[in-house]
Amino acid sequence: MLKTIMFDLDDTLIWDEKSIDEAFKAACRLAAQKSDADPNLLETKIREHAQSLFASYDTYEFTEMIGISPFEGLWGEFDDEGESFRQLNEIAPIYRKESWAKALKEAGVDDPQLGLELAEAFQEERRKNQYVFEETFDVLNKLRGDYQLLMLTNGSPDLQQTKLNITPEIKPYFDHIVISGAFGKGKPDPSIFDHALSLLSAEKDEVLMVGDNPNSDILGASRAGVQSVWINHQKYEIGDNNPTFEITRLEELLEVLAKLD
Repeated sequence: MLKTIMFDLDDTLIWDEKSIDEAFKAACRLAAQKSDADPNLLETKIREHAQSLFASYDTYEFTEMIGISPFEGLWGEFDDEGESFRQLNEIAPIYRKESWAKALKEAGVDDPQLGLELAEAFQEERRKNQYVFEETFDVLNKLRGDYQLLMLTNGSPDLQQTKLNITPEIKPYFDHIVISGAFGKGKPDPSIFDHALSLLSAEKDEVLMVGDNPNSDILGASRAGVQSVWINHQKYEIGDNNPTFEITRLEELLEVLAKLD
């Protein structure tokens, strides 16, 4: 019998992809107002430069293990404990400024000061606006009381907590919140699932993992011996990381649970 549901946070409960998209668009519109930069070209270039520059730092292996994305690097402060986070905290302001300045230059505008302004605008916009899937609270309301709920999210504790602070309604639904940066390893490493399970009064066959990322949520659950539900928003082919169940949006989880019960 199912007792516990583990939820991913980003692009499972909150619509992080849209939040990032809108922050990019706002910053690129500002660039177009203040220069001759084409906002669409600039958005393409900032996405490219952010990813390549983020991967060039010595902290990249750590960010891959914890599950911190280049776009999170464009707005996170990473005010967390540990040497790797200290390095990331020092790199982040330089990374943001250089990413935007390089992208702006490739869009035809050589203006490092404007690049800094855009970096700050993006950061402010992402902190100000966080989108949540329209069914998130309806689903959580229907599950609360019937199941133990645990959030299992990859990322910096400081940044993930910031996201929860922006949308404070989410946190009270959960009995436990496990963040990879605090644990020391991220999904798909099975050890973080084992740690989460140790917090629960449930066996592996009484737990279900719900997430959008086949390479972290679904693969990790499989390695840990836990059933999974993949929210396949874009209807991608998953490859070899087969979930127990597949849905296209969060509200369909209720149908899966009805079948299991």
